[in-house]
Amino acid sequence: MIRNCSIIKAARPAHFARRTAHRVSAVAARTLCLAIAGLAALSTVAGPIAADPVARDPASDCFSEDTSRRISGCSALIDGGTSLTPSEKSMAHALRALAYSLQGKYAEALADYDIAIDIRPDFDVALNNRAWSLFKTGRNGEAMADVERALKIAPWSPHALDTRAHLHHAEGRLQKALSDYLLAMRFGGERIIKLYQCGLEANGLFKGPIDGLESEPLRLALATCVRDRDCDPLPPDEECRRPTS
Repeated sequence: MIRNCSIIKAARPAHFARRTAHRVSAVAARTLCLAIAGLAALSTVAGPIAADPVARDPASDCFSEDTSRRISGCSALIDGGTSLTPSEKSMAHALRALAYSLQGKYAEALADYDIAIDIRPDFDVALNNRAWSLFKTGRNGEAMADVERALKIAPWSPHALDTRAHLHHAEGRLQKALSDYLLAMRFGGERIIKLYQCGLEANGLFKGPIDGLESEPLRLALATCVRDRDCDPLPPDEECRRPTS
């Protein structure tokens, strides 16, 4: 679902609180991409694992879809004396932040995102995901600053474009919101299009097939959605997991 191995954004801002779960449905696609990029390196420096056959590898746990395991594994890497490169440490903090945000622990998530970005200021994925956590806590101005930074680094990122679209949407900048939703769809390709198709179908605005193809009815449905601040073009839960995977 992601270009450049982005981590998933967490949950909805106040305007969309009832739709928090839809992001969880995409966790595997985003986190596995990032995991593939760094897991081998982290595993080689994670240190010896105890002989206990049920012992877990903290490097693997740090990439787990289970948020509690991820927090435990990333914490073991960060705090356990493992010799991590700055890039690996930044990634571990960003992954733990993601787990915290998925649990609704935004203060903890933001603290970890701050560290990840302090270590690696050009970490566009962490900037985008910190923007999402700031958005969730109503700090829209700070969120916009972060997502604009992310887009300067990775202007093609559909997830950063989607974040900015939601910020514009929440603030009533309807034309800018629609423009960014359309760009997110075009840069994100089939997977983003399917998510929008499914979400707009759930809102009763799109009647076409969930086929990942951009169309005029889909664009019209997006335009209608943007005029309603309570409308979200992304699906509210995991109902779209199968057709969009």
